[in-house]
Amino acid sequence: MKKIIAIIALYTVCYDIVVAQRAYTLEQILDSARHNNIAVRSARQSVEAASQQRKEAFTKYFPNISGTGLWFNANKGMAETDIMGMSVSMLKNGTIAGVSATQPVFAGGQIINGNKLAKVGEEVSRLQLQLSENEVEKTAEQYYWQMVSLQEKMKTVNAVESLLGDIHKDVDVAVRAGLALRNDLLQVELRQNDVESQKLRLQNGISVVRLLMAQYCGLRDTAFVLRSDTEAVPVTALHQDHRQALQTTPEYQLLGKQVEAANLQHKLEIGKNLPTVAVGAGYNYHNLLDNNHTFGMLFATVNVPISDWWGGSHAIKRKKIAYQQALEQRDDNAQLLVIRMQKAWNDVTEAQQQLVIAQRSIEQAEENLRIHRDYYRAGTCKMSDLLEAQLLYQQACDKHTDAYADLQNKLLEYRQSTGQ
Repeated sequence: MKKIIAIIALYTVCYDIVVAQRAYTLEQILDSARHNNIAVRSARQSVEAASQQRKEAFTKYFPNISGTGLWFNANKGMAETDIMGMSVSMLKNGTIAGVSATQPVFAGGQIINGNKLAKVGEEVSRLQLQLSENEVEKTAEQYYWQMVSLQEKMKTVNAVESLLGDIHKDVDVAVRAGLALRNDLLQVELRQNDVESQKLRLQNGISVVRLLMAQYCGLRDTAFVLRSDTEAVPVTALHQDHRQALQTTPEYQLLGKQVEAANLQHKLEIGKNLPTVAVGAGYNYHNLLDNNHTFGMLFATVNVPISDWWGGSHAIKRKKIAYQQALEQRDDNAQLLVIRMQKAWNDVTEAQQQLVIAQRSIEQAEENLRIHRDYYRAGTCKMSDLLEAQLLYQQACDKHTDAYADLQNKLLEYRQSTGQ
């Protein structure tokens, strides 16, 4: 029994270690968000609903089959007359039944255009799904880089903590030997307290972002870390011809579908005011005269709206105006989309330059810290100057981390704005 308990305890410890060390890449995070985020699932359901609506519209091409049945029993015959002085009453009770099929022949294009409109609706829902996926990927990646940034800052804090520990040892030895003031040691300890406080804030921030990522991306556990490559990335290969890229963006395609839908709605309104023609066949049964009687028939119907044309003409003009508005909105928004692409590219180039500056600042701050540490050991600079150099180094590292995360977010925005 003790062995079993020991094995279970060992398994539990091992499992906790594995869970604690579980790491996700960016692609794994994005893949989880695509499959589990509630907004994407809702958009997929909208696509399915639009697909069912298209299939429903397709059924209008087929005949409309209906059946009717009637049984009645009156208190007296519904048809009464006198024949040669005799009173005759008929149709006091009876049964009527029939089935008919009606096939539209011409409906002013309403069936054809209705099916086209339903297909456009399905295509619109798919484009909206793509936009939902883009938005979810953008938010998930922002969470990803936010957590990576916090993790990198935690590494910097740990390095600074180690550095201050070394400085504290050196100063403590110097104070004991009478070569440094007690105040220098207190300054180091105050900075250590400040770093410890920063560490606590970072731990809390990582914990919160981890919970948000788990909820947003549908991750089952919250004890994970992120794997990332923080090397510089080439961005020139991502640049697109913005006019050509416009055609591939879901936003522009959605504008085109809105124009197409407005045109079809205009045609549907015209069709509502045109004659409709249908043919049909039926088979009927009745026993109204106490005899079972069955018969079949063929029929044709023509429906011509007359008084409706007065109001319908205004409805047609209204739909035509809506179509013209959709055209103008497409052209106007297309220009805005191209401007958005250019702005996104400007942001990428700026972020890349900021990253280069941040990298150069790290090298300079690192050299500055080394020089001040040597100067302090030689007794030619104050402890406050050394600690200031240490703070500048930490700030440079944090700025580099933020600059890299910002570049990744700007690259994502550019890729999405150009339909990549």
